[in-house]
Amino acid sequence: MDTVKQAVGLGGSASGSAGPRVAWIGLGNMGRGMVKNLVEKGPYTAPLTIYNRTTARAEKLASTLPPNTTSIVTSIPDAVQAADIIFTCVGDDAALEETITTALQSPAASGKLFVDCSTVHPDTTNRLASTISAAGASFVACPVFGAPAMADAGTLVCVLAGPASQTARVKPFCTNVMGRAEIDYSDQPHGAATRLKIIGNTFILAMVETLSEGHTLAEKSGLGTANLHAFIETMFPGPYTAYSNRLRTGDYYNREEPLFNAQLARKDARHARSLAESCGAKLKGLEVADRHLQDVIEHMGDKGDIAGIYGAVRKQSGLEFENL
Repeated sequence: MDTVKQAVGLGGSASGSAGPRVAWIGLGNMGRGMVKNLVEKGPYTAPLTIYNRTTARAEKLASTLPPNTTSIVTSIPDAVQAADIIFTCVGDDAALEETITTALQSPAASGKLFVDCSTVHPDTTNRLASTISAAGASFVACPVFGAPAMADAGTLVCVLAGPASQTARVKPFCTNVMGRAEIDYSDQPHGAATRLKIIGNTFILAMVETLSEGHTLAEKSGLGTANLHAFIETMFPGPYTAYSNRLRTGDYYNREEPLFNAQLARKDARHARSLAESCGAKLKGLEVADRHLQDVIEHMGDKGDIAGIYGAVRKQSGLEFENL
């Protein structure tokens, strides 16, 4: 195995009790924070094996964690070989399917537990569950709700679906480690978890759209965005206040790397439309937000963030995209 770091150190084995060997595949904005919390609080036998398509990102993350707590591998089969439980957190359905296909090609995959934290279509989740089971491995769907700051703080909400015997193996990594709470769909189809995640993300899109329209109206009508923010802080503490701050401070356009990439948000919107079309539901509000996301991508390219919807609404209302 090609490793940069490998030794037994912290994690759940610090007290001397052995835990499962854990690997993590995918170190985006969410994955990095989740790995940090697994290293600091997770019940595993160190080192925690980490893999990212760009090895430099894994090396950078490892350099911020305590010595001897991580083992960097340069291939997915190496990650599978090194672990009993393999977490995945990647950007979209195609990336996840490619990851799982590669993982299952390893003879070591049989008997392992795969846990996916990605945001994908529930049909993808259910299909992969069947594929993983046919390969002699187990699977739990575990998408999460929360922004990168929540991933870093270990305050995500984890949604678990799959056989109860397997979700029980994942729960010790959720509340008080990666998250603050769990939504437990044990013994329900794996896709129930990602179905909730997709529907839940429409709430986030609607929230950003509402805040964007409100801040734009507050500015143009003379109320002022500071006065509106005071109302939001009082009435809607939590995500509304956090996103309101992102809008009024210009954070929605001046970051080097988006917190919630607009292209990924559009992927989630496509999945939500697909769900709606499959059952005859209508999502008119989602259609408006998705058009604004398209405007964000046209204006900012790969740096476009979901919060950039504010800039799109501003432009529609005769203001500059950037507010500062």
